[in-house]
Amino acid sequence: MRLKIGCIGRLKAGAEKDLFDRYIDRARKAGRPIGVGDVTLLELPESRAGRAADRKREEAANLLSQLDARARLVVLDENGKSLSSESFSEKVFSWVDEGVGEIVFVIGGADGHGEEVLQRADLKLAMGAMTWPHQLVRILLTEQIYRAITIRSGHPYHRS
Repeated sequence: MRLKIGCIGRLKAGAEKDLFDRYIDRARKAGRPIGVGDVTLLELPESRAGRAADRKREEAANLLSQLDARARLVVLDENGKSLSSESFSEKVFSWVDEGVGEIVFVIGGADGHGEEVLQRADLKLAMGAMTWPHQLVRILLTEQIYRAITIRSGHPYHRS
């Protein structure tokens, strides 16, 4: 099973990228013994369209073109569900137990997700009620993926 994080825009070098890289490395190493083959990042360019609706549509088409039809899609969206770390881990690994080969988490551009992505979502996930910069959302998501893996494996990183 593979986990993929798809993002609109690139994360520039600096403290945020270093922290993201640390958590994705941890997730990769901790995931191997429990069947997580890899955790990867897919960065896609921001649309340069003049109108927000056009940008969202272009970015959605780009994201969806990179998605395997059988993959589960988790869309980070301010109107999504807020899950505890335990519930998030249970959801991810219930798909693994069903034999899902890939789970893709997507973070949209500055204008949010296009309707096509929202309609395709298997889960819409909110990172709380507050608005977060996309750079920090990547870090928060990657940390939660790592935490979900450690919960599944019984590692003491997560304390209930």
